[in-house]
Amino acid sequence: MSTNTTYQEKTKVALITGASSGIGEATAKRLLADGYVVYAAARRLDRMEALATAGARLLSLDLTDDASIVAAVDAIRRTAGRLDVLVNNAGYGSYGALEDVPLDEGRRQFEVNVFGLARLIQLGTPMMRAQRSGCIVNITSIGGKMHEPLGSWYHATKFAVEGLSDCLRMELAPFGIHVVIVEPGAIRTEWTGIARESLLQRSGRTAYADQAIAHARLFESSETSKMVSEPDVVAQTIARALRARRPRTRYATGGGAHVILFLRRILSDRAFDRLMRMAEKGMA
Repeated sequence: MSTNTTYQEKTKVALITGASSGIGEATAKRLLADGYVVYAAARRLDRMEALATAGARLLSLDLTDDASIVAAVDAIRRTAGRLDVLVNNAGYGSYGALEDVPLDEGRRQFEVNVFGLARLIQLGTPMMRAQRSGCIVNITSIGGKMHEPLGSWYHATKFAVEGLSDCLRMELAPFGIHVVIVEPGAIRTEWTGIARESLLQRSGRTAYADQAIAHARLFESSETSKMVSEPDVVAQTIARALRARRPRTRYATGGGAHVILFLRRILSDRAFDRLMRMAEKGMA
């Protein structure tokens, strides 16, 4: 197709997952404004109509379904013939005491936050290797560097993506492919409400109820806090990394990310535990 030649010679192509809201939607808009051909992917196409109007190409994508992942990457290969940027943004926070969360839910948390991300990388990397260029942006969280009670499955996935990304960066460097980790702090998205709901559903009436209720209040307070950043802050960070000739390996951004990660570096494990407990007690 003649359009493939046009993409290859003039326009960079980006795939963004979780593009139906929040950070993914903001990133799609930012990269469209920067001149990219943007493939916006999410489970629900109806929630991306505004992106389609803005010029994005929509893809149905379920990260728990391998056939869906394969079909999405194949669609880009057929229509664009290249992939310059993969932004692995899709994910959610599954909360509750480890004792209370069914293992099937723990597995689903890993399927979405880790294995779906890894599968997209497996399928997208060959196009980047053929070009001898590309950038993979993995959205982790400050939760990939710090901990809190009742978030064991979520934090386990984010710690996993941090380690996966470090290994991947070294593997792909000889092919001219960059791997960038973006670590958002508190961002105003649907994530907080979903995490709070799962926390109360699983542990709000168990032996961990006091902790769950206190932590749910902490989530609730964060939704109105002045510290919370808008998703566009993260989108701007991603765009800045993509413009860099040699991007940094990690970008902490938005919502107190730098302060919290600094405290995690200088405090011992038990001192950081106390800090998190103090934050909970402040909500009691």
